[in-house]
Amino acid sequence: MGKAGQRRQLLRAGAAAALAWRVPGALAAPAEERPGALPPAAAAQGAGCAPWADWQDFQAAFLGAGDRVIDPASARAVTVSEGQAYALFFALVAGERVRFERLLRWTEDNLARGDLSLHLPAWQWGRRDDGSWGVLDANSASDADLWLVYALGEAGRLWRERRYLALSSVLAERVLREETVQLPGLGRALLLGPQGFAREEGAWRLNPCYLPLFLGRWLAARSADPRWADALALHLRLLRESAPRGYAPDWAWVRSVPGAAGARFDNAPAPGADRLGSYDAVRVYLWLGLTDGADPARAGLLAHFAPMADLIERDGAPPRAVDVLDASVQGAGPAGFSAAVLPFLEAEQRPRALREQLARLRQEPVARDAYFERALQLFAAGWRERRYAFLADGSLAPGWLGCRP
Repeated sequence: MGKAGQRRQLLRAGAAAALAWRVPGALAAPAEERPGALPPAAAAQGAGCAPWADWQDFQAAFLGAGDRVIDPASARAVTVSEGQAYALFFALVAGERVRFERLLRWTEDNLARGDLSLHLPAWQWGRRDDGSWGVLDANSASDADLWLVYALGEAGRLWRERRYLALSSVLAERVLREETVQLPGLGRALLLGPQGFAREEGAWRLNPCYLPLFLGRWLAARSADPRWADALALHLRLLRESAPRGYAPDWAWVRSVPGAAGARFDNAPAPGADRLGSYDAVRVYLWLGLTDGADPARAGLLAHFAPMADLIERDGAPPRAVDVLDASVQGAGPAGFSAAVLPFLEAEQRPRALREQLARLRQEPVARDAYFERALQLFAAGWRERRYAFLADGSLAPGWLGCRP
């Protein structure tokens, strides 16, 4: 069977196999009755009906006339799979189906060897040493892959497109097969990617920001495969146990316990950088702030990470880096960190800290060419403007559902 036949077979299976998403009635229900509608008050206010100026500005800064998100600060004009996945999500929030399809096509053609049903996307693409353009690192990144699964699944539901639903299902199965591992005595863990992060002398490197709570809920609710619920349960443990003082690390280690059948979370013997919470960890607070208030784990996690809110109140800005074991701080973070923690501070009910971060952003706007910080800001600003919300089961509620044609 050729590649075209394999693709057709996989996509057909994706809509009916054990991983097929549970979307009862979603493809047939009218918009106002479909799961994922914003609360009536938000719809009445026309949330998401006006053009999304921040998203348009993001596209002008990082996409231009093309369909890949370019990091202009990188010497190789790099595109990463995370950027493509985020852009697909933002296009869905904006209701821009043509842009969504074009982003998806570029991602598939250039990062997945022309076929996302057969290959996880490479995480980095750009200018090579010889001046040609192409994949720089073929390894995939599981956080980007999960956001891609989510964007496709919710686009399929909201736009009634079965092709997106099927591709989402196939990709989810591939993530489970290639980017998760059963840890002894703990459960199923999401690895950072297929290569380089699995067992090395009894150790696995994980990332607490790679599985947002709402995305984990969505996967567990949409899929018939119990491994997603297992992965979410372990990730909730990871969030708490890798942050013993209430500060999330960028990376966390799980190590086998000599002479025992299990493993444990352990940052202490790791290299110094692995004790820090910085550019990756800031997303832990962002994702928690975006999580629906009805999520059963949210209140406990907010209480656990309250020390970060205390630190922001004390210092007037999120830290650039904090040692998660001794709580020492390494300076103030960039403006993008202030933007990222706004939903978190709202959830923590810290109005003074919230006002201070908003004032900082007015005085010190996020740099126009700072791709990562601008993406964080777009997540936070779009949520605060009620252009979208994540419901308790992780479903996306875009503001345009309440708009009149």
